Amino acid sequence: MFKRKAFEKLKYWKENKAPHYAALLEGARRVGKTTIAEEFARTEYKSYIMVDFANVRKEVLDVFDDIANLDLFFLRLQTVTGITLHTRESVIIFDEVQQMPRARQAIKYLVADGRYDYIETGSLISLKKNVRDIVIPSEEMKFQIYPMDYEEFMGAAGNDTYQNLRELYKLGKPLGDSLNKKLMRDFRIYMAVGGMPQAVEAYIAGKNFAEIDEVKREIISLYKDDFYKIDGTGILGSMYDSVPAQLAIGKRSYVISAATGKRKTDRDLKRFHDLLASKTVLPCYNVLNPSIALTQTKDAGRFKLYLADTGLFTTMIFSSSAQTDTNIYDNLLRDSLSADLGYLYENAAAQIIASVDRALCFHTWHKENSTHYYEIDFLLSSGNKIVPVEVKSSGLGKHESINAFQKNYSKQVAQQLLISQKDLGHDGMLKRYPLYMLPFILEDL
Repeated sequence: MFKRKAFEKLKYWKENKAPHYAALLEGARRVGKTTIAEEFARTEYKSYIMVDFANVRKEVLDVFDDIANLDLFFLRLQTVTGITLHTRESVIIFDEVQQMPRARQAIKYLVADGRYDYIETGSLISLKKNVRDIVIPSEEMKFQIYPMDYEEFMGAAGNDTYQNLRELYKLGKPLGDSLNKKLMRDFRIYMAVGGMPQAVEAYIAGKNFAEIDEVKREIISLYKDDFYKIDGTGILGSMYDSVPAQLAIGKRSYVISAATGKRKTDRDLKRFHDLLASKTVLPCYNVLNPSIALTQTKDAGRFKLYLADTGLFTTMIFSSSAQTDTNIYDNLLRDSLSADLGYLYENAAAQIIASVDRALCFHTWHKENSTHYYEIDFLLSSGNKIVPVEVKSSGLGKHESINAFQKNYSKQVAQQLLISQKDLGHDGMLKRYPLYMLPFILEDL
């Protein structure tokens, strides 16, 4: 079992919110929700019952036919599972609860009863298809479960130097070319493997990148199967496929019609919201007026999409053949790919920002007397100030957009950040950090 930060969230819930709220773990398929829930139950409670509604025995399912009499319900549940529940010392897990809407609806009454705690897990859980016939309980505390972040990845791999990275960041001094290159190469391993637990497990087991890539392809295939169950036209899957391609060609926002091959329809907008609900992608919205609180001028009609896991993103951008050539991974680790992969580093930055529950925002505006435009990759809030962030693979360039942004919003800007592979430094007022230090920057904001 990998050490996951979600444990701390669940401990907060158990100590401060249970028994008045159930914990609802949301997230894409295969991010580890079930494993986290069961391991937490095993270590933090005297006993637990896990009901997997995606693979449940009929005698267990029959128990849920009548939840009106809770004394009888709990007695039957303990009998069919052979597990004894202890008042205020046991937890019941409803795994893949979207498969059993009535069980989710019953949370209101189970929580009010107060005898036990409840953890729900689910994928595609907010889709109307799964909850349209029930009253969604308000007695749920929701936790988003993300793919493993870099700290979790390093811990799983037995690398205990993450705290050293934090201390190096705090020093605020250049590390030197040799050390920085070594640390960036380590981070590119994470970018190549990603944070899906199955892929991380394969990496730790010593699998080569071709075998790890196969694990990731299976996950992508699973997602597409899910999409097809929701939308039999295959268009939803095409929307997902289109994410890396649209970032690669530098589109100012995600274009639904570019994914579908036809004019956007109301049905396509519903598909888009289904895609967001799957938690497999990260939306990043354009902010119309950065001088105001970022979310207040969010343009819901203009957005970019990133993949929730950069490891899957890496597989998808090299997926033109049935099997990804391991030379591509070797070249990625050496930073010697011929293509400009700035959008890969941009996706990695988006994943880092989203993993700490920060909203993803960007900003574009037209250049004067020009058909071209300026663009800030990400905007972060720091108190009542804003932090423009530019992400590049090389760190080279004139940084026109961020300089123009500083000129327009100088009173609101706390600092300017360039995230790349380059060592710590600065270009005028622009502070430069390597990508692996972005998590510590976020801690400071």
